[in-house]
Amino acid sequence: MESYIHTINTILHHSNLKIIMKKRWRITLGGLLVFTTLSAFDNTDKYFEIAKNLDIFATLFKEINTYYVDDVSPNKFMESGINAMLGTLDPYTNYIPEDQIEDYQRMTTGQYGGVGASVGKRNGKTTVLMPYEDFPAYKAGLRIGDEILSIDGKEASGADTDEVSKMLRGQAGTEVVVVIKRMGMPKPFEVKIKRDKIQISNVTYYGMVSNDVGTIHLTDFTRDASREVRDALIALKEQGAKKIVLDLRGNPGGLLTEAVNIANIFIAKGLDVVSTKGKVKEWNKTYSALNPTTDADIPLVVIVNRSSASASEIVAGVIQDYDRGVIVGENSYGKGLVQATRPLSYNAKLKVTVAKYYTPSGRCIQAIDYSNRNEDGSVGKVPDSLRMAYKTKNGRKVLDGGGVKPDAEIERETYAPITQQLFAKGLFFDYSVKYRYEHETIAPARDFKISDADYADFDKWLDTKNFTYSSKLDKMIKDLEEAAAKEKNNSKIMEQIQALKAAVVQNKNADMQTYKAEIMEELEKEIASHYYLEKGSIEAGQDDDPDLKAAIQILNDPARYQQILSGK
Repeated sequence: MESYIHTINTILHHSNLKIIMKKRWRITLGGLLVFTTLSAFDNTDKYFEIAKNLDIFATLFKEINTYYVDDVSPNKFMESGINAMLGTLDPYTNYIPEDQIEDYQRMTTGQYGGVGASVGKRNGKTTVLMPYEDFPAYKAGLRIGDEILSIDGKEASGADTDEVSKMLRGQAGTEVVVVIKRMGMPKPFEVKIKRDKIQISNVTYYGMVSNDVGTIHLTDFTRDASREVRDALIALKEQGAKKIVLDLRGNPGGLLTEAVNIANIFIAKGLDVVSTKGKVKEWNKTYSALNPTTDADIPLVVIVNRSSASASEIVAGVIQDYDRGVIVGENSYGKGLVQATRPLSYNAKLKVTVAKYYTPSGRCIQAIDYSNRNEDGSVGKVPDSLRMAYKTKNGRKVLDGGGVKPDAEIERETYAPITQQLFAKGLFFDYSVKYRYEHETIAPARDFKISDADYADFDKWLDTKNFTYSSKLDKMIKDLEEAAAKEKNNSKIMEQIQALKAAVVQNKNADMQTYKAEIMEELEKEIASHYYLEKGSIEAGQDDDPDLKAAIQILNDPARYQQILSGK
């Protein structure tokens, strides 16, 4: 053991970091001594390899710092190396430097001190994207689309979104002065906002979608998520809900304990919810439902999609394994790993994968191959031959290794190219700002519809924005044109290509009518959000939501509901 201590001290000497790091290395060595003693020197070769490579790393760092032609930032250089090293592991093991700890804590707790508004760039301008209801920015009158010119006298136009967010955040009770430019106002005006403790809700919406069906939108699993879901369920039942839709679409997951407690809302006390298994025995645990259930009998549908991950998949998997409800939508993301946060030197942290988790049937939904992913990161197609089969409570077959497969799969609708480009260029957003200025009020979000005259105005407004877009067909024509240009005697081919291009342009003009229903639906949701915020967008889209429609149909057909759960 003495040789290893000597080797590490040698590393410190070579790297000229001995004085700075002496205290930190003593702490690390203490852990190393204990671990080595416990393992009775079984890992001698491994520790030699660690010491050797630390020596190589430290001397390399010293040589780069001394001889590289340009100055090297030690922090950035080290962070790049750490991230590259962790990149060889799973995608969820991450290094969190000290200057990012606050952001990480905000993500895991959903809590921070600030004004309660989402900001971002629109057409190069710092813009309010969403003030959160009942928080300081909302109470101060900020609107979606307001341009932020300065914050406490500092210009916001040249700052990136992270910098602007940091300027708006601060200790609860402190005041921040924001200068706003708003469409229709003759000149910019000043708004004083008193910061407050911001706790972002996990349940962004709950409400009745028919006389007896209620829906709960859960977007995160931060602290208090289970309390919010329980409160929403109780409130909906008081409003007459006899059936429930739990919407987990787009939910990336979060705290394991909240997933356990949310499952417990719908399953009986004492039932196993999830098990974790890792290399370190302390992570081998089984989590059970500890509380009396809120409602173990109410008919339930859980909606998931490709972006439903981690804790979302635990809840969906538990509901499916106990045949407690029907899963509707798309195959979920496929993340069956558990992370823990470990402290590092100088207030940095490591979020490291410590275990895999298993649903009550015994399956792990982690995608078999990290590299086998769709463009959006969700699990790609995994052959059934590579997956193991498990049984639900009623004997239905479920597979591991590829996310949670819905009991009722809904084909994913893809937007037309024109709709995608209207989104990408922020034109739905920009027109909605204009609409909000021109219309003081609109109908309740659930009832709001734009008229044909409104749609014609939107079409005309797009002409002033020189709106163009490229489709796959455009790219194919361009490739064809480039290939034809290399050919001899290509005049006839080029004429045909030009005729094809003209036909595509005519098709673009027709697309506004061909995809009118789709475009109108998205425009209605965007406009509704400018009046009723996030709740408005959700309610405006409920009448044309294929997943929600399928969920309601299943809940309203008890025979089909029971048939799905029985597997017959």
